[in-house]
Amino acid sequence: MSAVNITNVAVLDNPTAFLNPFQFEISYECLIPLDDDLEWKLIYVGSAEDENYDQQLESVLVGPVNVGTYRFVLQADPPDPSKIREEDIIGVTVLLLTCSYMGQEFMRVGYYVNNDYDDEQLREEPPAKLLIDRVQRNILADKPRVTKFPINFHPEPSTSAGQQQQEPQTASPENHTGGEGKIRYYISIGCVFGVPTCANGL
Repeated sequence: MSAVNITNVAVLDNPTAFLNPFQFEISYECLIPLDDDLEWKLIYVGSAEDENYDQQLESVLVGPVNVGTYRFVLQADPPDPSKIREEDIIGVTVLLLTCSYMGQEFMRVGYYVNNDYDDEQLREEPPAKLLIDRVQRNILADKPRVTKFPINFHPEPSTSAGQQQQEPQTASPENHTGGEGKIRYYISIGCVFGVPTCANGL
């Protein structure tokens, strides 16, 4: 059983302009006191084929973590459009919200993100040059893919840094409102892409 469970992720200010910040209201519970902080990351997948276009939008440490329930808002800047190929900005991509403890990732929430122009005429007749200030971002908050990784929440000091990640378990997203490289993404949220590499159920 995990020492930390995410009980809800609410996507705020959605849909919104591509250049607006991301905002997630995250609720979670801790079942045992933890000695270290939890690390939350938000990663924007700039290309399904090339991890070099991934952008880590935010990384925050939250602690101390005692037994109880918690809620906070994670805000992150939007991705830098200059670091994304122009042809990859319009269309569907993926956003990853991860949580780690002592360097061990134990939870990942993946979302579809649909980027398109905010005007019907622009959608029907896209301009030759991308108009980034007219692009709207829509996170499909009702269809997250939640993946759990079994980890040791009380590792020995000599082994915690180099502990090997275990095989992920993909959870059903029913209770939620709301990778390195192409292989990682397919393993962790493969069902989102339609690739049968993960199974439903805890």
